Amino acid sequence: MVAADLRRYAAQARSTETFGRVLCRCRDHHFVVDGPVWNGCPGEAVTPGELFLAGVASCGVELIHVIAREQDVGLSRVGVSVQGTIDRTRPARADLALFNSVRLDFELEGVSEQEAGQLVEAFKGR
Repeated sequence: MVAADLRRYAAQARSTETFGRVLCRCRDHHFVVDGPVWNGCPGEAVTPGELFLAGVASCGVELIHVIAREQDVGLSRVGVSVQGTIDRTRPARADLALFNSVRLDFELEGVSEQEAGQLVEAFKGR
C-alpha cells in the first residue's frame, strides 16, 4: 500500500447532561446529535441514522465533482437525495442494526444524460 493511498479519519463523541444528546467532534468542528424520539431521546438535532445518510450523500456530491473535474466534464451542480429504511421486524443481520435498504438519487446539471450516467457509474466504482 502506498502512503498516499492510506486515508485516516477520526471523530469523537461524548454524552451530555441531556439524556440521548451527544456532543460530537471532528477535527475542530463540534456538533450535536440526538437519539431519535422512539428511543426516548430528544430527537431535536440530527439523529445518528440521518447523520450516516448525510455522510453518504455528501460523499456522492464530492466524488461526482472530483470525477467530473478529472474527466473534464462541464458539471455545474450536483444534488444527492438519500433515503434509508431499517425494518426491525426483518433485520438484515441478527447481530447488527443495519439499513435494509438505501436509495440514492442523483441530480446533475450542466451535463448530458449520457455524461450524467457515466459520472454516476464512475462514482459507484470508487
